[in-house]
Amino acid sequence: MKKAKLNVLIGQYAHAYYLGDRSRSSLTETVRHFDDYLPRYFPLVHPSPRNNIWQAKNPWFEERVLPELRRRINAILTA
Repeated sequence: MKKAKLNVLIGQYAHAYYLGDRSRSSLTETVRHFDDYLPRYFPLVHPSPRNNIWQAKNPWFEERVLPELRRRINAILTA
């Protein structure tokens, strides 16, 4: 995927595979510091209903991460 403008890494297995030792000590910390992996990678949690509890415990995800993801996707689509 050499021409990909943004690689969205969904879940800890994708984080481990693509980020390797650059990923943080936990999925939460990797996602919290998503901007450390930009512009190439955008690490996210898996969008499973089981993650509703995780999202409730981490309101920064919806406040900070999702708006940036939307902005980057919109920029790609409108380029």
